[in-house]
Amino acid sequence: MEKNQKILLTILALVMIFILGVVAFNIFMPKPEVKPNDIEVSQRNTEEEQIQTPEVKTKEYINIYFIGKNGSNEEIYKAVKRVYDKDVDGSKISFAIHALISGPVPDEIKHGVYTEIPSGTRVIKITEMSDRVIVNLNSEYVNGGGADSLYKRLYQLIKTAKLNSSLPVYLYIEGQMADVIGGEGIMLSQPLSNSSLEN
Repeated sequence: MEKNQKILLTILALVMIFILGVVAFNIFMPKPEVKPNDIEVSQRNTEEEQIQTPEVKTKEYINIYFIGKNGSNEEIYKAVKRVYDKDVDGSKISFAIHALISGPVPDEIKHGVYTEIPSGTRVIKITEMSDRVIVNLNSEYVNGGGADSLYKRLYQLIKTAKLNSSLPVYLYIEGQMADVIGGEGIMLSQPLSNSSLEN
């Protein structure tokens, strides 16, 4: 056997003896008893172990009145639910009026829901005060469609407004309080209520 091979075998034998010695020492030597007070847990580790349960936010809905048909194929004012989040959408009355003026969404239309509010209608401003809410719309709201259409769009607005505000709601057209609506001369008493059109 060559000299280099003998040296290599000797080194391997010494390494094996050392490893066996370490293993035997760990197996046969008694381990010191660990008491709970001897274990230190850092503040960082305890913070990492605290599981944060996310808050489950329940969905809130508001109703907006459009028009649809009942089981007897009669026209009715139909309340549709929309998801509402006050942190995103602002006040209920503002969200409801904007949604009403925007009209039904495609899924609602598929279920036979429609509106009598003309497509050119826009919200100029909604002013919320401590004692009243003023809904200011452009003149498109009162244009065209005849008396029947005007009555329906007014009731859509009245029902939606009353449902989503505890304050009196007033309708303004182009900055002026509405008392006579459209070419038909429909009288409107304010604040808006279910009896506003009963003249």
